[in-house]
Amino acid sequence: MAGKRIGPDVSPSVSAVLSRIQSVRPSLGPAGQRIADFIVQNPQDVVHMSVSEVAERTGASEGSVVGLCKSLGATGFQQLKIVLAQESVRPVQFIHEDLEPRDDAATVIRKIFQSNVQTLHDTQSTLDVGALARAVRVIKKAKRVEIYGIGSAAPIAEDAHYRMLRIGLDAKAVIDSHIQAISASLTGPSVAVLTVSHSGSTHETVTATRLAKEAGAKTICITNFGKSPIQAFADVVLFTMARETNFRTEAMTSRLAQLAIIDVLIACLALTDYDKAVDTIKHTFDVLSLKRF
Repeated sequence: MAGKRIGPDVSPSVSAVLSRIQSVRPSLGPAGQRIADFIVQNPQDVVHMSVSEVAERTGASEGSVVGLCKSLGATGFQQLKIVLAQESVRPVQFIHEDLEPRDDAATVIRKIFQSNVQTLHDTQSTLDVGALARAVRVIKKAKRVEIYGIGSAAPIAEDAHYRMLRIGLDAKAVIDSHIQAISASLTGPSVAVLTVSHSGSTHETVTATRLAKEAGAKTICITNFGKSPIQAFADVVLFTMARETNFRTEAMTSRLAQLAIIDVLIACLALTDYDKAVDTIKHTFDVLSLKRF
């Protein structure tokens, strides 16, 4: 088993993965055995859980969960979940949770729009007004705002950057992981950092948020509801409530929820300094008018 990795060329069935876990169980310590037992007994639940949730349920550390995954040949917890999902989840669900392989265009439209609308309703009911107010205060107090996002969160970060510029804030979006790490380490108490991460478990954005907090910056995170590693480094957490599963590599419905939170955040920021925001919007509108025929 040594050296055999779970990856594109090795796609064992769920039963094979669970058998592999059981085979290594005797060599594990107490924490590793608890994690192994939990995965074997709850494979379908694990597919929908974050590394933090598994750690909490088993009384172990996140590092122990990741360590077990690596001992099985996976690169980490996310890859183990994908392998577990290959048989416990129908393949079409990797495209969208509600779809069936033979759905026609009209059915796809109805299902996806309904899913998106439900996500917005759920996020509205989950969003903490107090947390939003704290995020507004953090950003208003800061001299500069840095916004981090990787993968599907990158366009959300860039949209937040654009919207902040339109109301006169000194902001920049950083979507390259190396530049994120450098930039975050060079922040300080006068900087507010806004991180967008659906899973809250992406190494790059968790690292950047941690570095920013260690440098003294105030950190805000937009992430999906539930425990995740990034929350340990966030001063303020704004939760989305997207029903989509965590094993899919690209977030879909969560993007709408993230954009909705950005819209609310920008509107609240603009209203705290109404005259300046309106003047800046008018000025930038005149500037942008030069771009139109």
